[in-house]
Amino acid sequence: MFQRLKKALGIAAISLVAQPLLAAEPIKFGLCYDLTKIYSFAAPQLVQAERDLAALVNSQGGIEGHPVEFLLQEHGNEPQRGIECYERMKAAGVVAVDTLSSPVSRALLPRVMKDGIVMTQPMVGRSDTVDGEVFKWVFPIGATYWGMAANAVQYAKSQSGGSLKGKRIAFLYIDYPFGQEPIGILKELQKREGFDLGLYPYPLPGNDQSSAWSQMRRAQPDYIIHWGTAVMQVVAAKEAQRNGISMSKIITTPWINDVDIANIGPDLAKGLKKVAVFASGSYVPLLRKIKTEVYGKDKGNGDIKWLGDKYYNLGLASFAPVFEGARLALKNYGAPLTADKLRKGMESIRDFNADGLMAPLVFSEKDHGGGGKTRIEMYDGKAWVPQTDWAAAYDDLVWQAVKASSAEYLKTNK
Repeated sequence: MFQRLKKALGIAAISLVAQPLLAAEPIKFGLCYDLTKIYSFAAPQLVQAERDLAALVNSQGGIEGHPVEFLLQEHGNEPQRGIECYERMKAAGVVAVDTLSSPVSRALLPRVMKDGIVMTQPMVGRSDTVDGEVFKWVFPIGATYWGMAANAVQYAKSQSGGSLKGKRIAFLYIDYPFGQEPIGILKELQKREGFDLGLYPYPLPGNDQSSAWSQMRRAQPDYIIHWGTAVMQVVAAKEAQRNGISMSKIITTPWINDVDIANIGPDLAKGLKKVAVFASGSYVPLLRKIKTEVYGKDKGNGDIKWLGDKYYNLGLASFAPVFEGARLALKNYGAPLTADKLRKGMESIRDFNADGLMAPLVFSEKDHGGGGKTRIEMYDGKAWVPQTDWAAAYDDLVWQAVKASSAEYLKTNK
C-alpha cells in the first residue's frame, strides 16, 4: 500500500463508491499528506483507515445518500507544497481538508480562514485553534497537547493521594515545536499544584537522549511525562532501563504504536503509560464492523493486520466525526453540502464517540476540539489497558492559555 501512496502524483481520487453506484452527488474530502518523509511512519495506516471507513459508509448508502470521495496528494511535510495541494483541493471542490502536518496546517491557516473551507487537524497544528470563536474554520478534533499534558498531571496527582506538593515531575521532550508545546501549561500547573518541574530536552532526530536521562537519574523524578514520537519512544524506553528508572514512572504521548512496542520489547514496555485520545486495539464495535463488512467482503484497502493499530485508529478518529458532521449538516440544512453547512453540522455534534472508538465529543461554536477528554492507558505486556475514565482536567487553565494565544493571533491577523 505504501508504495502505491508514494506514487501518488497530482490529486489522486480514491475510488470508494460501493456498487451499485450511489446516484447522489459525492462529498469530497481532501487529504494533503506527508507520505514519504516525517510522517511516513503513520501516513499509510491513516490513509488505509480513512479509505476503509469510507468504504463502510458507502456500502451502507453513503452519508444521507451521498457517496464519500477522498482526494489525496503528497506534500512531504513542506509548507509550500502543502499550499499547492490545498489550492488544487479547493479547485476540485472539497468541503474539508486534512494535513497530517503542523507546519503545513500552520501555513494553510490564513487561507482556510479567508476561503471558508473546513480544515481538520487532529494531533497536529496550533493548540489554540480549539477556540471556534476565533478559528471558525478549524477543527483540531480531540484534546490539544495542552489538554493532554494537563490530563497527565491530573493522573499523577490522583496517583499521589490527591496532592503533588513536594513531588518531582520531569518533562522529557524533543527540542522542537511539537515537543515544546506543553511547557507553558506545565509551568502554570507547577504554580497551582506545587510540584517541582524539571525540563529535559533532547535534540532532533531523537536518538540521542543519554544526557537527559543521566540528569533524570540524578534528579529521581516521581513521574516522567515524555513528548516524543516513533524512534524517540523506543530510545526513551531503553534509556530508562539503562538508567535504572522504572517504566511505571513514564507517561508518554498518544503517538506510540504497536511497532514501537515491538521495537522496545513487550516485556520491557510493561507498565508504560500513555495519554490516549482514542481507544487502542480492535475490540471496539466500529473496528469489528470494518473487519466484517469491508475486509470480510474483500473490499479492504490494505493489510488487515493494521486494524486496531494506533495510527489506523487515528485515521478512523480523524474522519468519523467529520462524517457525522456531514450527516447532521445534510439532515438539518439539505444538499448540496457546503463547507459552511459542514462547519455548522460539526458544531452541532453532541456526545459522539464513533461507536466506542473515542471519548464522547461535544462540539460547539466556542469549542472546536470536542471537550478535550483523554484517558490514561497502561501497557500490560500484551495490550493497552485503560487506567482511568475519559475526562478533561484543569479546563480553566487550558482555556486560559487557549484564549491568551488566540487573542495574540487576532492582534496580528486582523
